[in-house]
Amino acid sequence: MKETLMKMLENRKDEMINIRRYLHRNPELSFQEKKTSQYIVEFYKGKNVEIHTNVGGGYGVIVTIKGEKEGKKIGLRADFDALPIQEETDVPFKSNNPGVMHACAHDGHTAYLMILADCLIQLKDEIPGTIKIIHQPAEEVPPGGAIGMIESGLLDDLDHIFGVHLLPLGPVGIVGYNSGYVFPGRAYFKLKVQGIGGHGSSPHLANDAIVAGAHFVTAVQTVISRRLNPFDMGVVTIGSFDGKGTFNVIKDKVELEGDVRGMTEKTRELIEKEIRRIAKGIEEEFNVTCELTYTPDYPPLYNNPELTKMVEMALKNTNDRDIKEVKEFPKLSPSEDFAHYAKKFPACFFYICCTPKGVEKPYFNHHPKFDIDEEALLVAAKAVGTVICSYYKTNE
Repeated sequence: MKETLMKMLENRKDEMINIRRYLHRNPELSFQEKKTSQYIVEFYKGKNVEIHTNVGGGYGVIVTIKGEKEGKKIGLRADFDALPIQEETDVPFKSNNPGVMHACAHDGHTAYLMILADCLIQLKDEIPGTIKIIHQPAEEVPPGGAIGMIESGLLDDLDHIFGVHLLPLGPVGIVGYNSGYVFPGRAYFKLKVQGIGGHGSSPHLANDAIVAGAHFVTAVQTVISRRLNPFDMGVVTIGSFDGKGTFNVIKDKVELEGDVRGMTEKTRELIEKEIRRIAKGIEEEFNVTCELTYTPDYPPLYNNPELTKMVEMALKNTNDRDIKEVKEFPKLSPSEDFAHYAKKFPACFFYICCTPKGVEKPYFNHHPKFDIDEEALLVAAKAVGTVICSYYKTNE
C-alpha cells in the first residue's frame, strides 16, 4: 500500500500546487470561510466517503474513509482559514481579497490533505480501519475552530490524531518532530483601570490611571522573572495601552490588553494567579479600581511520546527520495488550537520545512511577505502517508 500511495502522490504533485494557489488567491478570514468550505466539499462530492458539512456550528468538514476491515480509527487534521494581513509578495497568485492573506500556510495544509485523502479513498480496500479527514476552520482566532469540531461528537471514536504545520525552518525535505509539550498554551487579558481625572497642575486631587496602568505594565514582567521557575517557559506581553488624552489632563481611565504564553497548564495557572494578584495590588496602591478580564484560549500542545516515537521511526525508515532528513526540533513558541485535539486524543503534531529555494533568511509565518517552497506539499503528503501506513502496519 505504501509504495502505491507514494507513487500516486508523486503523480498528483501539480494538482496539490494548483489547489494551494487557488486557495491562496481566495483567502477567507476565520469564521467566514464559507466559499473555502464549499470548495472543499465540492472536491469530495461523488466519492465513496461519508461527508459532514458545517461541522461544529461553523464551516468545518469531516470526511470519513472506512476501510475494508474494522480497525483503529485515526484523524488527520488541516486548517483552512486566512489572516487579516495585506499581502506583500509578488507571486502571480497573490490574494484577490484586500487585507486578507494566507500567511500561515493553511492553504498548503488543505491542499496536501485533499490530495492525500483522495488517494486514500482510492486505496480504502487496503486500509484496516477508518480515517477521518478533518478540514477545520478558524484556527487563528480564539476560541478556535477545533473546539466545535470536537464538540460535534463526530470524532469521539478516534484512537489517535495527527497534524502537520509548514514552517520555514529549513529547506524542503526536512521533517521535524518533538515530544511532550511542544507549543505553549495561550491566554488573553484586558485590564480597565478607573481612577479620578484632574488638572495636570494638581495631581494630589486626582488618581492618575496612567500611572497605575504603567505600574501594572512593569509589575507583570516580574511574574516571569521572579515567580516562574527558570526552567519553565512563559511570556507576558502588553500589546495595547490605550491612554491617549491631553498633555495637561490627568486621565481618569485607561485600558490595557495583553497576551500570555505558558508551556504547561501549571505555568499558565501560575501566571494567571499572579496577574490577578498584581491587579488587586494596583487598586490598593493607587486607590483605583481594576476590572480584569482573563480568558485562557488555546491549551499547551502535548505530543504523546509513544505516538511521536512511532512517527519518528516511520519517517526515518521510509527511504523516500523526497523525505531527506528527519530530526528533532526544539520546542516552538507559537500556539496552536490543534492542542484541543491533543487534550482529548493521543496526538502527534509535526513539522514540514518549506523555506523557499535560494532564501537564507525567510519571512516567517504571519508576515505579509511569507511564502513557501511548494515542493513541501508533496513532502507533507508523503510524510503523513508514510505515518498512516506505518501506523496500520503496527496496529494490525
